Amino acid sequence: MYISTKVKENLEKASWIRKMFEEGIRMKKEFGEGEVLDFSLGNPLMEPPDEFFEQLERIAGERKKGQHRYMPNTGFVETRQAVADQLSLETGLPFTPDHIIMVCGAAGGLNVAIKTIIDPGDEVIILAPYFVEYLFYLENHGARPVIAETGEDFLPDMDSIENALTRRTRAIIVNSPNNPTGRVYGEAFYRDLRDLLQKRERETGRPVYLLADEPYQRLVYEGIKPPRAFQYVPNCISVTSHSKDLSIPGERIGYMAVSPHCAGASEIIGGAAFCNRTLGFVNAPALAQRIVAGLQSLSVDVKDYEMKRDLLYGALKGIGYEIHKPEGAFYLFPKSPIPDDVQFVKILQREKVLTVPGSGFGRPGYFRIAYCVEEKTIRRSVDSFKKAWEEAVGVNARL
Repeated sequence: MYISTKVKENLEKASWIRKMFEEGIRMKKEFGEGEVLDFSLGNPLMEPPDEFFEQLERIAGERKKGQHRYMPNTGFVETRQAVADQLSLETGLPFTPDHIIMVCGAAGGLNVAIKTIIDPGDEVIILAPYFVEYLFYLENHGARPVIAETGEDFLPDMDSIENALTRRTRAIIVNSPNNPTGRVYGEAFYRDLRDLLQKRERETGRPVYLLADEPYQRLVYEGIKPPRAFQYVPNCISVTSHSKDLSIPGERIGYMAVSPHCAGASEIIGGAAFCNRTLGFVNAPALAQRIVAGLQSLSVDVKDYEMKRDLLYGALKGIGYEIHKPEGAFYLFPKSPIPDDVQFVKILQREKVLTVPGSGFGRPGYFRIAYCVEEKTIRRSVDSFKKAWEEAVGVNARL
């Protein structure tokens, strides 16, 4: 064996998202690029705002001495100041650059945050359905995931969360707007979570941190203003990325922000700067940091995503799929017409439609559609979704 036993095991149970993405590459080679309708990966096709290209051209053309050297592990102070200013404006909290670390996307930021606060054997609650990579991030640092189920409406269930709490609980990861469901959690949830965590902290004398995974914060529809976790939960560490709101996933740029009211905030930032270095990130990309410093108030035009959501949601409802209309992000999470969601995803594959089974997100019986694709892909897919539905209903009738 040439790789570690643990990596080999994880490869065998690796993310369904990546499996389907790779299956898409294979199918496109077999049938042709235009014949495969790929909804497997949240890889936005929308181009970044014009301001991104303007900043890119200006900054890349500069020849300032030292522009591409190392900087502090936390990132350029001017970029962290821009992030802090925007967060202060949005939340009313007194953020400073000392509360911010620039990171290599939300994935990098979550690994840094977990490494910073976790001792091996600590428990971290995650809400199902969840982004499956959370399991690997926690395993990276010796944490034990504890699953708390959400309700039939995919909203958090406080009883389930309370039952998941133990004396070993160190954190809870909350992702809103949510991947894979598109649900946006309301103010009441964050208030209830704050009260529950503070009660547990009084009982154990040990902080329980909220890790708020918020890369879709600006991708919301119909005028919804999603709450910022900071405003309700003092012991909050937020991680975000500009992969989605600026549509630049390949640039791997985001930030980790520690609430000014968080217990041990300065110690956490110091620890996170160390972890950013020793995990091998060292620092977030210099050029990307300089570009996003001037773009903190911007995002892509969500009207395009809203139109695609409405188009696909309406088509699927018309066919007969059971589905919740998402308030944010760019995913639909319909119920599979047969109990075996993996089997239904295979039926869709025969129609050259690529989706991801809900089993990959800890919620069997559903499947995820990433609609951050071209409008023509959505329109072409409707007939395929209908054929798959009809085949599945026929299968179900024979069972």
